[in-house]
Amino acid sequence: MLTQEAHNTDPGGGMPLLAAADLQDHLMVASNDLDRLQRLLTDACDALLGHFYGATGELKQLLHGSAAASDVDAAKLHAAMEHMAGAITAMQFQDMASQLVHHTTRRLRNCADRIARDTMGDDDEDGEALIEEMPLRPNPVTQDEMDAGSIELF
Repeated sequence: MLTQEAHNTDPGGGMPLLAAADLQDHLMVASNDLDRLQRLLTDACDALLGHFYGATGELKQLLHGSAAASDVDAAKLHAAMEHMAGAITAMQFQDMASQLVHHTTRRLRNCADRIARDTMGDDDEDGEALIEEMPLRPNPVTQDEMDAGSIELF
């Protein structure tokens, strides 16, 4: 349990120790939530892509396997394949979302580490406390819409 001294500001005039520890905890919780979101997005997108590719394969087999199919049936199969291709393209948003989540997580951890260092000092027995490196770019993904052929992947 923290003592009464934890409520006081540090000697350098910074924020109170308890407030800094609370803020650091909130930043780390947000960072961990983003990590969990990343895993959920990845799992969902992998499953959806697998199903989309499977359905596309079935449609191709129907299109190529039915030589006696009418022009209307062939047109419907082609339209269905175009919809599947559009769905697969839309699923590629996971790459952009992943980059944003990773970037935001690094920024949050950098803030939490700096708060800990600045408020609590370098109390690491092995020397200076490690601080998560701040991302160099302010935003890794500049795109804010999803159109076929307009995906920027890094």
